Amino acid sequence: MRQAVLAALQLGSDPGGPAATLDAVLSYEAAIKAAGCHLVVMPEALLGGYPKGESFGTRLGYRLPEGREAFAAYWTHAIDLPGPEIEALEGMAARTGASLVTGVIERSGATLYCTAVFIDPAKGLVAKRRKLMPTAAERLIWGQGDGSTLPIVDSRAGRLGAAICWENNMPMLRMAMYAKGLEVWCAPTVDHRDVWQSSMRHIAQEGRCFVVSACQVQPSPSALGREAHGWAAEEPLITGGSVIVGPLGEVLAGPLRGEPGLISATVDLDDIVRARFDFDVAGHYARPDVFRLEVDETPRPAVAFRCDGDG
Repeated sequence: MRQAVLAALQLGSDPGGPAATLDAVLSYEAAIKAAGCHLVVMPEALLGGYPKGESFGTRLGYRLPEGREAFAAYWTHAIDLPGPEIEALEGMAARTGASLVTGVIERSGATLYCTAVFIDPAKGLVAKRRKLMPTAAERLIWGQGDGSTLPIVDSRAGRLGAAICWENNMPMLRMAMYAKGLEVWCAPTVDHRDVWQSSMRHIAQEGRCFVVSACQVQPSPSALGREAHGWAAEEPLITGGSVIVGPLGEVLAGPLRGEPGLISATVDLDDIVRARFDFDVAGHYARPDVFRLEVDETPRPAVAFRCDGDG
């Protein structure tokens, strides 16, 4: 039996910025250690924030000065990789013995990326996963990742991979990750809808893998705050819904609703082999004679420098 304790930490970004959010994360260190967690997944954009409802002063064909100011303020809340926030998470991983997968807003020059970082308790920051396709208005503020950040990370909790929020709806991305031998699918998100639970259960039974989804939870903004942001009165909270699912689609823990907290489940990783007995989507159940997927993992920088010869 390959036993592991998988966990999701449900929190919201603190409006005060990443330092305040990091303090909230670190406050769960004792609980993570007491639960014997081998893996803790945290939500999308936890460090840096998910600016739900913010328009950044933009209408089609118009960018207003106040929107530029809003983006500049958001940029200051992003984090660098590596940086002091990552160092703090590395320390927490080392002290608890848990691998961490958490969503951050990564600053790269003036461009921001919605990124998931993988932190190993012994090695520190070992990989990152940039969101390939920001959804809808997210494209205004976040750049697109490329195929060079599709890692599978070995850990005490199994072979880890990640898809961020609505990337989980991309069938070809899912197939690529399954083909890499993923065992634990990490899904940082801010999607709190009921249908998200269906998606997580589907991915678990499709990939015959464990799924750990961590969602932000945010209080309702005040009426004044709603008016300032142009939000409708019925604008919902980010209510959470963090969940852990087994490789046959069975819910093992959660969904946690309406409050921050840590959920966990003790699992047998060999259940993945048992589940794939009759359905291995990238193995014996594939039909490469009919269908073929090619994945380009080449880094795609905007500018590539090359030096030929000695001069």
